[in-house]
Amino acid sequence: MTLHRAATVQVVATGTLIFLIIGGAGVGVLALALLGTELFHFSHPGVDGPVSLEAVAGFAGAFGFGAAIVNELLGARTPGMVAAAVAGGAVAAVPTAWVAARLSRAARTMRTDPTPTRHHLVGALGLVVTPIPVDGYGEVRVRVAGQPVKLNARADRPIGMGEQVFVVEALSETSVHVETY
Repeated sequence: MTLHRAATVQVVATGTLIFLIIGGAGVGVLALALLGTELFHFSHPGVDGPVSLEAVAGFAGAFGFGAAIVNELLGARTPGMVAAAVAGGAVAAVPTAWVAARLSRAARTMRTDPTPTRHHLVGALGLVVTPIPVDGYGEVRVRVAGQPVKLNARADRPIGMGEQVFVVEALSETSVHVETY
């Protein structure tokens, strides 16, 4: 006597599958939008329009996944149950879209420090890492905006390795004139 075990196959409802696809597409577009790829940007770069792409993508993602969850919980087999799943997705989507819009706006308008230029090098203290000859270049390490930077350096007299120096003039973006400190 052999016993046959019936294979149980879990079938995903068509509505749930559609909602999952909508959610996945929304999350994919949201990830690209937040990474700054400017996907589907048809107007001037400074113009965001009445609704940002991040808000629409966040709405679509939360709507799709929220509706899929409600659809599976209800076992939606009738149009009324699918409508309830749509309502559940909308309840999840509205706050998500609002948060996505706020976060993307905050990231775009965040203040940053200005980019350091050669003029920021003047006055910096540093250390000679390659000796500086009279008629040539050596190398110094200075801190600019808190970051260590290695630069070519000239001096009026020879300066040995390990001596502290003061930047008197920025000859270019990568070379300076120094004096001992």
